[in-house]
Amino acid sequence: MKGVEAETEKEVVETRLEARPPPTPPHTARSLSPPSSSSPAADTDQDTKALIASSALSPFRQRVLLALAQVPRGKYTTYAALANFLGSAPRAVGNAMRNNPFAPAVPCHRVLAADGGIGGFGGEWGGKGGEGEKIRKKRELLRSEGVRFDGRGRVVGGVWRGFV
Repeated sequence: MKGVEAETEKEVVETRLEARPPPTPPHTARSLSPPSSSSPAADTDQDTKALIASSALSPFRQRVLLALAQVPRGKYTTYAALANFLGSAPRAVGNAMRNNPFAPAVPCHRVLAADGGIGGFGGEWGGKGGEGEKIRKKRELLRSEGVRFDGRGRVVGGVWRGFV
């Protein structure tokens, strides 16, 4: 029965997200300047927060996704930084992010491994042994937002920790 409930919740979330107008890119009429990186929820709208809070997800998954939604475009955080903010463990955070029903509004691609590696995405892990299609997609998403990587594939720059 759980599978049916989960599928129903996913369908409800997808329907709600489809009914919303597409987000306006930060460089268009909605704002004359990009969101401030000092604003912790610069990319998070109230509708997304309300969807998370009203979902049937566990309270812990809701807390993880609400915190994750604060990470601004062009920034990244780590599983460890997110876990530290939540008083949890990095692996628990990663498991809570798995099958994110609110992606891309809740940007799970902005969470990386503590060593600056790409981490996981869509059920793949970008560790030793190369990268699959989903990990390449994660790296492309981050690059499109302005996150840079060095020659070894490690992220360049500091970890965002501005959770509130």
